[in-house]
Amino acid sequence: MNSQVHQTSPVTRFAPSPTGFLHIGGARTALFNALFAKRHGGLFKLRIEDTDRARYSPEAVDAIRDGLAWLGLEWDGEPVSQHARAARHVEVVETLVSQGAAFRCYCTVEELETLREQAFKEGRAFRSPWRDGGDGADLPYTVRFRAPDSDVVIQDAVQGEVRWGAKEFDDLVLLRADGAPTYNLAVVVDDHDMGVTHVIRGDDHLTNAGRQSQIYAALGWDIPVFAHIPLIHGPDGKKLSKRHGALGVEAYRDMGYLPEGLRNYLLRLGWGHGDKELFTEEEMAALFDLDGLGKAPARLDFDKMAHINAWHMKQADDERLVELLWSRLAGREDLRTDETAKAWTSAAMGALKERASTLAELEDQVYFLLRPRPMDVTGKAAKALKDDALERLARLRGVLAETDDWSEDALGRTLQGFAEVEEVGFGKVGQPLRAAVTGGAPAPDMSFVLAVLGREEVLSRLDDVIT
Repeated sequence: MNSQVHQTSPVTRFAPSPTGFLHIGGARTALFNALFAKRHGGLFKLRIEDTDRARYSPEAVDAIRDGLAWLGLEWDGEPVSQHARAARHVEVVETLVSQGAAFRCYCTVEELETLREQAFKEGRAFRSPWRDGGDGADLPYTVRFRAPDSDVVIQDAVQGEVRWGAKEFDDLVLLRADGAPTYNLAVVVDDHDMGVTHVIRGDDHLTNAGRQSQIYAALGWDIPVFAHIPLIHGPDGKKLSKRHGALGVEAYRDMGYLPEGLRNYLLRLGWGHGDKELFTEEEMAALFDLDGLGKAPARLDFDKMAHINAWHMKQADDERLVELLWSRLAGREDLRTDETAKAWTSAAMGALKERASTLAELEDQVYFLLRPRPMDVTGKAAKALKDDALERLARLRGVLAETDDWSEDALGRTLQGFAEVEEVGFGKVGQPLRAAVTGGAPAPDMSFVLAVLGREEVLSRLDDVIT
């Protein structure tokens, strides 16, 4: 029986193993679960699957929680520790044994190897000789699930009907010889006790869904709605690895992506809403549903990630970007990070964020504002200060010193008028001025730069070069 749960307030969960960082595939799974719960007014829960104590890392738990928090994915209630629920898992196994759905298996390792080889040769699943009863006295034992001898079928919200033949499922171990519960048993018990109605996860768990559905049915519990999403592949179509960018979300944070930009990009990795690519927070929460999930693996595309993040940079509040930028610049001794420099950055942010895809690129964009004086003008910029350029800059300095209107538009007219008086093309004025004021760093239009820096700073930068 595969009874599907449908209710108005779903409960979803994200259940990572605490053995490393929150990688981008896990982040996408968490996002889909959080959005689905939010869309339908339900709950999104966090469970740490920490039964493997040999690989358990408290630092990894912190990294997962910090990664989710940075992404803006808030879970409901306290995180559940799977390890702490071991007694409950054993209790359920005892129920299965009492019902005849599970049994004690006393096979030795050597016996198991022989029986498995025999089953393989005969083209059938492994069946324990202890499944029909017997007493091994004081011998060590595991507890196994009595696998059905009929096909197993689930209805998946993404994959459709999925069917396995009986020969594909062995008598599954539920409790190991040391009494520790196994993954599939613990997941079923925890999902049931947490009230999980929808299990949205990677399709590498699809076969596990077949096993888990059998345990649900044996216990008479409602089977959650399964939605198995294809894994993320690299740009070359192969399984995502570190060389492709299978990094923790903190790495993307350090590369300068905004959390909302990464959320939007992850949303589009395997889910679609027509041709729409850019989503506000409100649209993500209002539009996400299982119907938009695709069956084909999504490919990581850094160009598209940057494109989407650039859009969110443009939408972001200027002062928030300044604060994020200042956090990145903390400890930089090669840049000015005083309050005056911060004020310049605030004044320029509206224009600068239009030219940057990430916070890292924004650092490059503000470099011209934050370079300490006197600037070392080298390379191509230094060439603009040769010949009669310094004399012309000295004359321009005098004009600027007498300029009353220091607005961007007025400064633009002043510079253009100066070029006409000098009877030279604007490049003969603009290039030396840019070299002197920015040191040759990328910068917007010079009238904008002068307006942001203010009269005193501009004249001082000119003096550094002229004298």
